[in-house]
Order: sequence, then C-alpha cells, then structure tokens
Amino acid sequence: MKALPVKHLISAFIESLATEKGFSENTCRGYRHDLEEFFIFLTESQPGGKARARRDDPIGIDRVDGLTIRGFLGHLHKRNKKTTIARKLSTLRSFFKFLVRRGLTEDNPAETILTPKQEKTIPNYLPVDEMFRLLDSIHSNSILDLRNRAIFETLYSCGIRVSELVGLNVSDVDFGQDLIRVFGKGGKERIVPIGKKALGAISNYRQQLKGERKISSKLDGPLFLNKNMGRLTARSVARILDKLVTACGLLTPVSPHTLRHTFATHMLDAGADLRAVQELLGHMSLSTTQKYTHVSIDRLMETYDKAHSRK
Repeated sequence: MKALPVKHLISAFIESLATEKGFSENTCRGYRHDLEEFFIFLTESQPGGKARARRDDPIGIDRVDGLTIRGFLGHLHKRNKKTTIARKLSTLRSFFKFLVRRGLTEDNPAETILTPKQEKTIPNYLPVDEMFRLLDSIHSNSILDLRNRAIFETLYSCGIRVSELVGLNVSDVDFGQDLIRVFGKGGKERIVPIGKKALGAISNYRQQLKGERKISSKLDGPLFLNKNMGRLTARSVARILDKLVTACGLLTPVSPHTLRHTFATHMLDAGADLRAVQELLGHMSLSTTQKYTHVSIDRLMETYDKAHSRK
C-alpha cells in the first residue's frame, strides 16, 4: 500500500470530530497533539528518522501495526501517567477507526491493545467551611468583584464545567424557575438548578453592569464579561481563582474543576442520589460519577476509626 499523507488524514479526522461529534476546539487540539506526537515517534524510530522528521517527511500509516503502537506506549511509560497513556491510546483507536470507516486502511491496529489499568484517584475537593470561606472572601467593591462572586457562586451552586460557565448567555438563566441552560461536551444541552445565592450574585453583577456600562440584562449576550466587555475565557477564570485562593490563604490546590468536584462531593454527602448527581454533572457514564463516592466512604471510615470504641 502506498504511504498515505498523514498530515491530511489527521486534519480530516480532526475536522470530523468538530463537525460530526461537536467536539470543542480544546478537545480537538488535544487529539491533534496526541496524533502528531505518535507520528513523530514513528518517524524518528525508523532508520534516518531524525533527518526525515527535519524534512517533515513522516512515515505513512501503512507502517503502523500493533507492535508499533505497543512500542509507542512503552516510550510514553517513561514520562507519562497511566491516565495520559490511556487517553493517547484512545485517540489512536478513534483515528484508525475513522480511517477504516473511510476505506483508507484495512484494519485498526490499536483495537486489540488493552488499555493500561488505571490508578483509582480521589478527586480533590474543598470541605464545606473552606468552600464558604473562599466565597465569602470575595469583596463587592467593584464590578469585577461582583462578577467574580457571581462566577464562583455559580460554579459551586451548579457543578458545571468552567467551559460551560464561560459559554453561558444572559438568556440561559431562568430567574423565575431557578434554572440555567448549559451546553456541555459535544454541544449537548441540559437544564441545571441554580441556588438563590448564585442567582442573587448574578443579578447584582448584571445590575451593576447596567448602571456603570449601560448594558441591559434584556439584551442577550455573554453572561460574564471581561474588562473589555467581551466573553470571559476559561483561562481567565482559572487565573482569577488562583489570586483569590492565594489571598484567602487556602492550602489545598484549587482549580475551577476543584469546585465541580466539591459540588459533587457535597451533594453526595448530603444524601443526593448518584444518578441525580450524574445528570447534574452531565456525565455520560455513571462510573465517572462514582469516583466521588470514594471521598465520602474514606471520610466515613476515618470517622468510624476515630469514634468507635471497639476497633
């Protein structure tokens, strides 16, 4: 079989992820990075590979078999976690499945390779008192302070992803029904309850916007704005949170995703049904949500060990 132009195949695959599956730009970028890393490895592992790589002359997909992919996974094992290796293997499976479907190759060499066994990691989260401490540390002295309070009240109240938060428009908030409309992974829509404190914080922020910047809440557009009145980005939210955590003196590493973990953990601790939390988080699989039960079980065992007289 003639060597196929790998770059074109990767581009076609990435385009299909965006158009057919609705994957986000960041997700597509991750898939592209994984595939380019694999084909660089493939090129450089061949005789004269480094020179070929400098000439931008990669090996074709006809050279790829199961042994090649196992070699790549072994190469990754030296400097990557098992979760990262599993993700890259999943990328290769999806890529070759796409090529088989398009009739560009005969089989999927990644299909029969087993995914590395994953370590069970407990999600990082904040206890209730630390979560409240963080939220209460946000001042209300300026329009940016009001915005920040609204952002993090919303993240904790709803458990949504930061990408979903920055994608919210004014019309996605239903103040009458205490609900927000969220577009998650793959553009899938779901309706999520939102608490009174978060709604109040959003209302205060938007009222201040109307007073200072003459931006009416009746006009649709991004719910949370940056200082230039454009849509806020996920990276900006992470930077804002870093500053708040430092000022607050919290010792636990905190990211926007930590607030999502915190929401799920607190919901389950309070007796929420696992299936309901799955729906709220927008998880496709219940097993993804189940990782939060380990936090509650570990805390339960710790309490038992401390309190029970007959250990």
